[in-house]
Amino acid sequence: MNGFKTLMLLAAMTALFMGLGYTLGGSGGALVALVAAAAMNLFTFWNADKIVLKMHKAREVDGRTAPEFVGIVQQLASRAGLPMPKVYIVDSPHPNAFATGRNPENAAVAATTGLLDLLSRDEIAGVMAHELAHVKNRDTLIMTMTATIAGAIAFLANFGLFFRGGGDNRANLLAMIAAVIIAPFAAMIVQMAISRTREYSADRGAAEIGRNPRALASALAKLHEGAARIPNPVSLRNPAAASLYIVPSGTGRDSLFSTHPDTGNRIAALHAMADEMGLASPSPVTDTTLPPARASVPKSRRAVSALDPLGRRD
Repeated sequence: MNGFKTLMLLAAMTALFMGLGYTLGGSGGALVALVAAAAMNLFTFWNADKIVLKMHKAREVDGRTAPEFVGIVQQLASRAGLPMPKVYIVDSPHPNAFATGRNPENAAVAATTGLLDLLSRDEIAGVMAHELAHVKNRDTLIMTMTATIAGAIAFLANFGLFFRGGGDNRANLLAMIAAVIIAPFAAMIVQMAISRTREYSADRGAAEIGRNPRALASALAKLHEGAARIPNPVSLRNPAAASLYIVPSGTGRDSLFSTHPDTGNRIAALHAMADEMGLASPSPVTDTTLPPARASVPKSRRAVSALDPLGRRD
């Protein structure tokens, strides 16, 4: 059923793209748009992870360069029954995370340095469990593909507005409104609806994988505040990418125009899940193979960063 919904959503986005092409160039424009949409879908299917990672200038890390962070992902992937994804870090103060890839066998997860510096180890585990839930639900492909097509629709609309001349009889006022406003707006609504519904599902999946929904709730509260305060340069350049992240760059609220559900509602739902699981307090993710935090770190300091598991930044 999830695959059928994915096909229907992609078909809707492609139809919007074709409609915009027809408005701008008649039947020939619609045909060109169909070919372009098919080419984009095919290219994005095979290169979704590369597109997103290159967009963020992400660098791959391993057990040697980021042992605790990679160890957290490895433990959670094993718990979820998933192949070990590639792990990336994005050098950015904006605190956020995302997952990408066409399937679990070709998946990648990434977190910004801002996130790793802001959150505790358990909170990082909650965030990565959320991203792995996206991988397990096969959300990563559709989210990347819809972001790509939505961005293309907006680009084509701007192109048509700038270059369309007034000599063509088809270029009436209604057609121009449809070309530059309605089609990009409809694509935005489809993209946002995809993101909102799947974020709730990924939160529930994270609670099942990480077994610590309260840690994810705590992480969402911190990320919501940090992401609203620190700009995300990637989403500023490409607004269509906003649906890829665990939290929006602005205020996430349940509305027609939001890319994410209301953060407060997500947090409340996670606490309800914790109550259902009988968790009175956060249950930390433990793994004896991971290096422990240094015992001499004062309690007044923030939690140890996953990039610095031994507290060597003193």
